[in-house]
Amino acid sequence: MNQIFILVGTSTLQTLLMVIFSTIFALIIGFPLGVLLNVTNSFGITPKPLFNSILSRIIDVFRSFPFVILMIVLLPLTRRILGTAIGTAAAIIPLSVAAAPFVARITETALNDVDPGMIQAARAMGSTNWQIIYKVLIPEALPSVISGITLTIINLIGYSAMAGTLGGGGLGDLAIRYGYQRFKTGIMIASVIVIIIMVALIQFAGTKIVNKMMSKR
Repeated sequence: MNQIFILVGTSTLQTLLMVIFSTIFALIIGFPLGVLLNVTNSFGITPKPLFNSILSRIIDVFRSFPFVILMIVLLPLTRRILGTAIGTAAAIIPLSVAAAPFVARITETALNDVDPGMIQAARAMGSTNWQIIYKVLIPEALPSVISGITLTIINLIGYSAMAGTLGGGGLGDLAIRYGYQRFKTGIMIASVIVIIIMVALIQFAGTKIVNKMMSKR
């Protein structure tokens, strides 16, 4: 029993590290891309149809990759950056690349839903494009962005489990190596229960934050 607690505890920590850091990197990459997609579309504050179309296609290409294939494609890049393609740290790179396009689309959609009248009012008061982005678009879209990020984190938990099949560590790796290959059903069940609890807690926290933000409007 103690061995199960140790194994599950270690793997849970690895999964949390993968999800936390990949979420951070996905936000760093994806959020600005989402803003760019919004402000450069045909009804954005600085329309650039050609640039928007090219950027949109690139993001769609990365979104279309199944995660397992993306991990394999990124193995050389991961090995070049970290010196290894195996382990928790190595899994963060493909997880970040997989999540960034979703963050970009979530951000774009949330910004597209902002009332155009608010943008026009800000423009009439002499606001610059940067001021419109930081003081109107992002604050108004933030609840929807947070809701989308919550779903992204939940998807990353599932992706991290798949990363375990390619040596990424975490609960997925534990469930495969011990629960499946060594027929230790207890470890398999414990891994699944922890993943379910993690998803439930993240969804609860995300909903709570969004509801609190909406109540203040």
